[in-house]
Amino acid sequence: MKLLTTILSLFLSMPLFAQVLSDVQCEDTCAHIHGIDMSHYQGEVFWEALGENTNMAYVYLKATEGGDRIDDRYERNIELAHSYGLKVGSYHFYRPQTEQERQLKNFMTQCLPGQQDLIPMIDIETTGGLSTDEFCDSLFKFLQLVEEAYRQKPLLYTFTNFYNRHLCGKVDAYLLMIAQYTEREPLLADERDIAMWQYTGKGHIDGVKGYVDKSRFMGQHGLREIRFRH
Repeated sequence: MKLLTTILSLFLSMPLFAQVLSDVQCEDTCAHIHGIDMSHYQGEVFWEALGENTNMAYVYLKATEGGDRIDDRYERNIELAHSYGLKVGSYHFYRPQTEQERQLKNFMTQCLPGQQDLIPMIDIETTGGLSTDEFCDSLFKFLQLVEEAYRQKPLLYTFTNFYNRHLCGKVDAYLLMIAQYTEREPLLADERDIAMWQYTGKGHIDGVKGYVDKSRFMGQHGLREIRFRH
């Protein structure tokens, strides 16, 4: 029995095991509002199983990337997600060196206002080789176009390190979803308030065969803040 206890203790001390356990315990026992984001990388999804998961309140679906890429699962995913009662939003992966108007047009072909429950999300992960100033100039032009087109500010998604290096103190007017795959909650260099935390990129959920990104709201933030205003 003593040997078994020692072995269990060693497993619990392993970072990966602890992270998986943390994810499961949080979803099973906490009062946080959880959700996922999906793209073609997840392949065939069993949306009925996702719809029955009471711990998942929302889903963000990849719609587009850059000026011409469209996620080939988007149309089917958004149709089925709605049919099983999930609150759905759409996101665009931003390419800083691609013309902003072209990217907006691409996004708008897929992210149709009438199909949205949640505000658009912009996935910001690369500078495209630009300097920080050039990158920010490119990004802010695009965000302005998105806001004008959808008549509301988009949600911004990025990683802690990327934010601290390139966006610190520059996007205070926007809600943030911050990705940080550790047991510690994200803390930005400017101590900016974070609305949502993507806490794992290797989550598991019934209805999806492989890994899935999982997130949750922070503090007093909730779904009301990201509802699409029609």
